[in-house]
Order: sequence, then structure tokens, then C-alpha cells
Amino acid sequence: MAQRQFQIVRCHASGVQAVVADTRHTFARHTHDQFGIGVIVRGAQKSASGRGMVEAGPGHTITVNPGEVHDGTPIGDAGRAWRMLYFDPHVVADAMFDVSEGRTRSYEFTRPVMHQPALAQRFLALYAAMTAAEAGYAGTLREELLLTLLARAVDGSASVEARAPVPAGIANARNRIDDDPAAPVSLSELAQTCGLSRFQLIRAFSRATGLTPHAYLIQRRILAARRLIAQGMPLAHAAAASGFADQSHMTRLFVRTYGISPSVYASACTA
Repeated sequence: MAQRQFQIVRCHASGVQAVVADTRHTFARHTHDQFGIGVIVRGAQKSASGRGMVEAGPGHTITVNPGEVHDGTPIGDAGRAWRMLYFDPHVVADAMFDVSEGRTRSYEFTRPVMHQPALAQRFLALYAAMTAAEAGYAGTLREELLLTLLARAVDGSASVEARAPVPAGIANARNRIDDDPAAPVSLSELAQTCGLSRFQLIRAFSRATGLTPHAYLIQRRILAARRLIAQGMPLAHAAAASGFADQSHMTRLFVRTYGISPSVYASACTA
């Protein structure tokens, strides 16, 4: 596989995206709207996460939660390769309802890296089932593997403390951005929403979310563009609808964040 190459693999389950990658790319700090779980199959990387800086190598399981700020830098010159599954939140919520025997739909990966061979093998089995040619038993197998994978990941993460909740004022500012990322908004407007000065907002927002208000706004626009592109919207229209000045602006940030161009991503989504 060539350097900086990503492939979105056809997945036989709704609300799930499968990715295979082999790259030297250094990813900027960014977020996803989905839960992600995968396994490093070659090489190693270090990355920021919601739990601090972590390192992952061959056989390590890696995870990310929706909205969790993370990045990724290869360790060494050869890059690294991984398999990853991204789940829409409702898929994980429905699975967790079963795993918890109806007690909750809430779920969070609390370990960004886990060195548990059995967990990695279970993930690779799920990845194979999600991307294999459709078969009569495949749907049942996928459901079984997903439920047991999430249950095992919960067990492996149980000893880690939950993150502190986002303060109400900061949550209001974040919601203001989330409601319409394409809309222009000033730092003063967000600060008034929180009852803080602009500088206080920057510090508090960064502590709570891992990003400054501007960086968070850009991430929400990139995520919006990604969804629109996946739905088949032309790139120029997706850029405008997501609040970018033009297509080239969207493209620069998209490549920096995901390591591939919007046009490559669009082609992968329709393959």
C-alpha cells in the first residue's frame, strides 16, 4: 500500500464505516462524530487523546469517542498501518442497552490504547465480518461480535476515572456552534453566551474541549463537509454549505485532518 493511502472498505452494516490505512501522515488535532475502535497492525504512533498522550504499537487496540480531540504522529520513518471501524452513536447506544441488560444506553471508551490480545483478535474478527461478502449467517455473527467486543472493552476500561463534565456555560457556547457550524459567530458572542470575557472563554473552552473556540468551529465545519460529501454533494457545494470560504480552503483543512483529499474521500464513498 502506498504512503498516505487510505481505503474506505465496503461495510455490510448500517451506521458503520470500515477503514484500512497505511501511512506516514501526521494528523492534526481533530474530532469525529462517531465511536472508533481499531487495531494497529504494523508500526507505531503517538497521539494526544482525551486521557493525555499515548503510544500504540502492533497488536494494540485503539479507540476514540465522538467529540474526543486526538491527533496522530508515526513513530519512526516507516509509518504505521491499522484497521478501524467507526460506529454511529445510535449503533453503540443500542448495543450498550443490550450489554447493560437495559440499564443504560450510555457508552464511553475510557482507554485510548489497550494491550489485550484477546480484544484485538475479537476486533479483527468483527472487522472481517463487517467487510466480508454477505452470507446467510453474517448478520448474526456481526451482532454477536459487536456486543461481545463492547462488553470486553468496558471491562478493560472499568478502572479508569470518567472525565470531568463540561461546565454549563461552556456547553452553551459549544451548543451554539454545534447548532449551525456554517453560521458566522464572533468570540464576543460566544463569551456573552457564557458570561465570560473573551480571554476567559478561550481558556475555559480549551480546558473543557481540548480545542479553542475557533479550532472547534473549524472541526465542526470539517465534519459537516465530510457528511455532505459522503451523501454525494458536489465538493464546491459542500464547502459553501459547511461555512468554508471556498473549496480550496476546505480541501487544505480536510487533507490536514484526515490525510486524504475531499475528492479521494468522495470517490471512496461511492466505490
